[in-house]
This record gives sequence, C-alpha cells and structure tokens, in this order.
Amino acid sequence: MTGRLSGKIALITGVGGGMGVAAASMFAAEGARVVGCDLDAAGAARTEALVREAGGEITCFGGVDLGDAEAARAWVDAAVATYDGIDVLYNNASTQRFGALDELSIEDWDFTMRNELDLVYYTVRAAWPHLKRYGGGSIVNVGSIAAIRGVEFMPQNAHSTAKGGVIALTLQLVVEGGPHGIRANVISPGMTETPNTAPLLADPPERMQKVVLDRIPLGRHGQPEDVVNAAIFLASDESSWISGTNLVVDGGGSVLG
Repeated sequence: MTGRLSGKIALITGVGGGMGVAAASMFAAEGARVVGCDLDAAGAARTEALVREAGGEITCFGGVDLGDAEAARAWVDAAVATYDGIDVLYNNASTQRFGALDELSIEDWDFTMRNELDLVYYTVRAAWPHLKRYGGGSIVNVGSIAAIRGVEFMPQNAHSTAKGGVIALTLQLVVEGGPHGIRANVISPGMTETPNTAPLLADPPERMQKVVLDRIPLGRHGQPEDVVNAAIFLASDESSWISGTNLVVDGGGSVLG
C-alpha cells in the first residue's frame, strides 16, 4: 500500500461483512483512520479486530440501524467525534429483497427502499453539516449496474429502483455540495463475489452463466477488492476534480446490453 489516504478520516457503513470488510481493511492499509458501523455488532467487532491486528487505525460501532434517521445521525455524530473530523463518507451498507413485480410484497418493497436508499439519504444528511464545517470531503455511494440496465436472471425491480435513486441523489449532492468543497460520486458494481453471492457463483444457474458470466468481456466476476480500489481512488486527492461520476466496475459486462 502507498498511503494514498494518509491523514484522512473515513466513515464507512456496512463493515461487518462482504465488501465492507475489504473496504475497512484497504482504507486503513492506505493510511485512513476508519470509523465503521454495521447492524451486525459481532461482524463489526470482527472487522475492528482484523484491521487493528494488521496495524490499521479503526473504531467500529455495532448494532447501528442506518434505516432509522435518528440512529444514522447519532452514529455520524459519534463517528466524527471519534477522530475529530471527516474527510470521506463511504456508503457501502445495503440490504435488499427480490421478487417479480406481481409477487414482491409491499413490505419487501418498503424494506428495500429503507435499506438501500433511505439509509444513504439519512447518513448523508447527518454528515452534511460536518462536511461543510470541516471544509468539504468526498462522498462515495455504492450503486449497481442494476440501476442502468435490466437483468434477465433475477427479478430485482425494487433493488434497481433503489439504486437508481442513489445515483439520482448523488447528482444533486454534487450541485449542492460543490460550493462547500464536497464531492460526490457513485460506484456501480457488476456481479461481485461476496458471502451472499459466493454460493451462487460457485454453481451458477445455466441462465445466469449464459446471460451474465459468459458475457463479461474481461472473463471473470468481480472481487470486493475491485470495488474498493475504485472507492480508494474516489476518496483520495487523486480525484479532487471528479464529482458526479458513476464509475461502473463490472469487467465491461454492461456495455453488451
């Protein structure tokens, strides 16, 4: 690692598993002081121990429900106070439910909006006055290629809509944040291996293999590190004149339609 984030304070959501573990580990390895959170208290504690064992500086909060506006505000306030500042807000956390349009329950739709879109808004809203007070910073939101194309192998209308909302929200953050030195960008991953997708990728259904995996020009599905490397760039000063981009990280798969 090269210290690309040395001196920066990074708030990262959803560090208890999957991409969040990689995010916390890699940001800390690049010199950031990380404040993480997760609804899963045990997962957050494991990540904290892992990063500290590797020599990184991190504090994690467990049992944080970012889909509750007051809980999101309380975590952000505590996170900013931990190292007395904020330079990066990395909105990684999300949970969704899938179902065909005429089968997905209203409860599952509402759950997905709450846990993929609302939590981003609540967290950004809580961080906004801190970012303004400390002279700006970088917001990195995680979207999905599901927001820019339909998929044939999974009914994900709620997921697609929520992630489309994340992209639209980010564009407005660019306009409102620019005068305060606040940048905002989106990373939209394609099929990436996480604990949730690993079983599916180990033995993919024939249709998924045909319409997704066989059509990735670079010949492989993604790894968490592929996504986090993009986030490190957007969090670093290397991207100081980049705001409003949707950085697609999918091995080229989405260009094939």
